[in-house]
Amino acid sequence: MDTLVATHLSTQENLRHRENSPPKSRKMLRRFLIAAAILTVIAFFAGFLPRLRDHDLARLDNAELGLRTVAVIHAEPAPSAPSLLLSAELRPYVETPIYARANGYLKKRFVDIGSAVKKGDPLAQLDTPELDQELERTKADLAQTKAAMDLAKTTAARYRDLLKTSSVSDQDAAEKEADLASKNATYESAAAHVRQLEELKSFDLLTAPFDGKITVRSTDVGDLVTAASGRALFSLADTRTLRVFVHVPQSIAFDIRPGMTADLVVSEKPGQHFTARVIRTAGAIDINSRTLLTELEVDNHDDQLFAGSFAQLRLEALKSSPLLTIPGNAVLFRAEGMQVAIVNAENKVELRSFKPARDLGNRIEIAEGVSIADRVILNPPDSLTAGATVRTSEPGAAAKEAK
Repeated sequence: MDTLVATHLSTQENLRHRENSPPKSRKMLRRFLIAAAILTVIAFFAGFLPRLRDHDLARLDNAELGLRTVAVIHAEPAPSAPSLLLSAELRPYVETPIYARANGYLKKRFVDIGSAVKKGDPLAQLDTPELDQELERTKADLAQTKAAMDLAKTTAARYRDLLKTSSVSDQDAAEKEADLASKNATYESAAAHVRQLEELKSFDLLTAPFDGKITVRSTDVGDLVTAASGRALFSLADTRTLRVFVHVPQSIAFDIRPGMTADLVVSEKPGQHFTARVIRTAGAIDINSRTLLTELEVDNHDDQLFAGSFAQLRLEALKSSPLLTIPGNAVLFRAEGMQVAIVNAENKVELRSFKPARDLGNRIEIAEGVSIADRVILNPPDSLTAGATVRTSEPGAAAKEAK
């Protein structure tokens, strides 16, 4: 009996315990439901979101595929004009003939052709016997007029003293003063004549007026030299720097500027090139030849070039800002004139008129209207309209197509 009672009490306690705590099967069910919810959420993000993203990408791809694809290029600088070879003439920087100012005979010659001289160096000595005699005579006349002047000065001073005591009349004193003035003038004239002959005598020694070389000698010792003959005794030239004269055609004359350089070539010196620099131009086109006379300078301190030589001057492309060119198949011919299709920064089409300069065959030179930064559509279709959104191809593909 006691055993039954104990068993019954134990059974009641187990029932109360089960009522107070949930069974294990219920806990496992709850955990399963939570795990299922988590898996469902994971499956949603892993499956639905990629499909949604693929759908958006497909929509964008479809929209992009609907755009027109065009090949774009950039305008390129026009090719440099071919170099121009012009005939040129070399002349000394300074050249002058040396004439005699006095008459006489060539007594001594100090230089010959090719002699290098400095400014003031003697070139020749003249013997001037007639000039020497005339100079001596004028000096004697000067001494005579000076003596007469001194006598007149003394007489005039004495008459001034006598006039104070009324020993002579005013008329006599005035005559002596006038005589003194006349003698003074005569003396000054004679002195001027002496100075003139002395100056002329100094020309019996011919000297170099500047540094240079003797290029011509047309006299020798013993020759009669006459100043009035107009015959030059020597010719002196400064060849350390040579002047280059060239006639530039009108087609490029307006591009010539002082300071520009050109390549000078002399056929007798193959393989050698000399740099000449533009100094000045005539500033006017010659109406006979339609050319512009241009002067350049070339350094010749090493005497590589001869003055008077014929040379050739090579003028490279002179355009300071070359024009741009585009392919001929990038041009649209419409009622508004010649146009190009430009793709702006927003990938929209702009139809722009431009001013052509020259037709170079497969390319057109542009005077204005297109810059080098513009993206020009190559082979634009006739149906292309302004404002249309387009897609551009890769620059490499466009370049291949342009070729």
